[in-house]
Amino acid sequence: MGFLSEEELQKIGFKHLGKDVQLSDKCSIYNPGNIEIGDNSRIDDFSFLSAGTGGIKIGNYVHIATYCSIVGKELIEFKDFSGLASKGSVYSSNDDYSGEFMTNPRVPQEFTNVTHGKVIFEKHVIVGADCVILPNVTIGYGAAVAAFSLVSRDVEEMAIVSGVPAKFLKKRKDGFAQKEKEFMSKYNLKFDNQ
Repeated sequence: MGFLSEEELQKIGFKHLGKDVQLSDKCSIYNPGNIEIGDNSRIDDFSFLSAGTGGIKIGNYVHIATYCSIVGKELIEFKDFSGLASKGSVYSSNDDYSGEFMTNPRVPQEFTNVTHGKVIFEKHVIVGADCVILPNVTIGYGAAVAAFSLVSRDVEEMAIVSGVPAKFLKKRKDGFAQKEKEFMSKYNLKFDNQ
């Protein structure tokens, strides 16, 4: 996997670009002026980011793995230390599947009924491989979504959810909170957003 150089990253024209960002040279980026990437975040091969008017905001120490798709009109935000595993799909826009309207982005809006809504990954969220996250969803602080899940509504803080649709399994342990404190202290880190 090859990562773009700092010079190559600067030429893309991101709204904000942090320090030590690793962006694969095989990643597709659309509307970079609406995309913010924080410090020490990484986006791997064959991922696709298409930012609408709401933008895509990626915090610090975020990992977006291979073959992920992040698209839609409204804001999609990954807060610090969150992650999306391989083949994850995040949508802040979604067609109406009822059959009452036409679908696809090439059809004029008056003939479609697209749902738009923010998608927020709170701090320390982990989403497993092959998950789909739909519009109007907040995945709460420290929550975990098991692989192959469909998330169509909010996930509570510290919950582990799984399935189609995703359902609560149990509460997640919170050892990562202490590890974050130790990590931040050891490297004398403080993020602009804190």
